Amino acid sequence: MKPPLLASALLALLAACAPLPRQAPAPTAAAPAQLRVIGVQTLDFSTRYADTLVGGLSGIDYDPVQQRYIAISDDRATHDPARAYTLALHYSASALEPPRWTGVRFLQHDSGQRFAPQHRAIDGMDVPDAEAVRWLPGSSDFLWSSEGDFRRGFGPQLRRSRWHDGSVQRHYPLPQSFTPDPQKRQGPRANGTLEGIALTPDGRSAWLAMELPWWQDGARASPSDPGAPVRLTAIDLASGDALRQIAYQPDAVPQQPLVQWGQYLQGVSEILADGPHHLLVLERAYSLGQGFHARLYRIDTRQGSNTLALPALRPGNHEVAPKTLVADLADLGLGSIDNLEGMTWGPDLPGGGCVLILVSDNNFNPAQRTQFIAAQYLPPGQDPAQCQRMPAP
Repeated sequence: MKPPLLASALLALLAACAPLPRQAPAPTAAAPAQLRVIGVQTLDFSTRYADTLVGGLSGIDYDPVQQRYIAISDDRATHDPARAYTLALHYSASALEPPRWTGVRFLQHDSGQRFAPQHRAIDGMDVPDAEAVRWLPGSSDFLWSSEGDFRRGFGPQLRRSRWHDGSVQRHYPLPQSFTPDPQKRQGPRANGTLEGIALTPDGRSAWLAMELPWWQDGARASPSDPGAPVRLTAIDLASGDALRQIAYQPDAVPQQPLVQWGQYLQGVSEILADGPHHLLVLERAYSLGQGFHARLYRIDTRQGSNTLALPALRPGNHEVAPKTLVADLADLGLGSIDNLEGMTWGPDLPGGGCVLILVSDNNFNPAQRTQFIAAQYLPPGQDPAQCQRMPAP
């Protein structure tokens, strides 16, 4: 999702929807030092690779077999079409090296044509707003999501593409409830849809995370109100069927904007499987004049009621999935963070230990930064040297 600096008209419209305030369930406190920062690398804004401007990195994933990362760009504004990159990223227990770019693929539409950028959109073809990406085990295919192209009649999209040439191998039809109808205030909000994907360790299903609440579920978060829950939906990758859906309650916006009526944003920016029954959930916030904020939570997907059959989420008709705070990134000594949108497991540390890699989307804005953050993740109740987060190669 674009931050408020680039989407003021949209956020003003969203703010107009304001039902009675809700009380978010208090998250369980984390044990101390759930994350330990290894290192941070920041790209120069003018970084280029293979005649493309590198930026807008909204999703990242690691393939332990090929030992390579993939990062997807949500670029809609420059002359470069929709694309994904491969890269190498190395770290020790105490330092992160700069990323090294190894490949780029321009993504193709179902028709076999490359997607066109926004300024020369093609009739009948969406302009993707790519937000999340996951390698599919045992292949060079990857799953990726687009928030949609609402102005031109396209809702959120989920596709499976081939790295070899960027071609579409499968276009997943999403449940009817994912179809936006903003005039009736039903379904997903524009620029607030499929922001995160978490692939289960067996590779058979995927969780899809909305960034913002659906219109009928209530208001988005504000500094005084956590707003309505967002929906996380599990789909079977063989059949495409929806298996389960749970409600997740984001926090209220943590900081008031510095000016009255200043813009703000709070929502889910990524999810990641932490074993077969748990997800890590990255909440990203922005307030005008205050900058970005991020917190990492952990949930059990077996908890919370199944909301698939609920046309609208109302207090009393469902239970949200309880969440446990892993870390507030403001407490990790990172200094200022940017627009964190991508998250993946990296290779284990030498001698053992889980590593999380996070990346920020600079929105091709010179005032923002593309940050790579590596941090050791300390699993609750386990030896820090153990790491069973990732599926076996």
